[in-house]
Amino acid sequence: MHLTNSTTSVTARNRSLLRDAALAAGCAALFGLLAALVTSRWHPLISFDQEWIGELHTYAREHRIWTAAVQTLSDIGGTITMRTLLGIAAVWLWLIGARVLAGWVAAQTLVGWVGQWALKLAFGRGRPTFSDPVSHAGGPAFPSGHAMASAITCAVLVGLLWYRVNRRGRTAACTVAAITVLTIGWTRVALGVHWPSDVLGGWLAAGMVLGSVTTVIELWRPGALARDVRRVNWRTRPRVQRVIVPSVRPPRTPDPLDDAPLDDALDDSTVDTVDDGALDDGTFDGAADRPNKTSR
Repeated sequence: MHLTNSTTSVTARNRSLLRDAALAAGCAALFGLLAALVTSRWHPLISFDQEWIGELHTYAREHRIWTAAVQTLSDIGGTITMRTLLGIAAVWLWLIGARVLAGWVAAQTLVGWVGQWALKLAFGRGRPTFSDPVSHAGGPAFPSGHAMASAITCAVLVGLLWYRVNRRGRTAACTVAAITVLTIGWTRVALGVHWPSDVLGGWLAAGMVLGSVTTVIELWRPGALARDVRRVNWRTRPRVQRVIVPSVRPPRTPDPLDDAPLDDALDDSTVDTVDDGALDDGTFDGAADRPNKTSR
């Protein structure tokens, strides 16, 4: 049997595949349990939903400025904004050649959108109603589309950044993503357009989509997502420009003695070293010209 990957790579891929499948299965089981409690109108859950909605609606009605700020946050984190971010990410990945990763992002967007409306229409749960509502929203309530879209978008963006940053960057990305998801979910309850269980159902549905889409792509194209992640890292790596400096030797400083004739140099040195008085007195004889016997 021929294996294209090493044992470590295969083991890591299988571990990742099991993790994604477990995420999808676990969220599906919890979502099914929550849906059963919602459809059966389980009294503790209904009481919890109504109590939270009632208190928040009373506060929102008495504090209009606060309600306007919450509405702004809800609009910024709406489904259109989240899907636009994923669309931009998918187009960018496609342009740099990470086609499978771009398809993964696009599939998360499309499956999340289709799954959201399929679940809404399947359960058909009504939204909270008030005589003096502070906000309006259409369509069925369960699960929350804002909560589902924000969870999918933030999880995908964190996944794209995961291998591009260090541990501190990962912690910061996860913190920002968690705050964003929790804030958007809370705004839907604070505005009185969703029950708290709707928001929880949206988060569980997002986990189902994230895990199932990733599992299907890993089974269809084993290792393709990891290869595209490495391709993205390579394409977005910091560029270092090489500067080639020619090795030019500096000009050699001419020595004044180089151009002088050898005889002139010897004559000049002889004249400088011999005392004129010695020549006149005759003390300078030929002894210096005789070789030294001890030097042989």
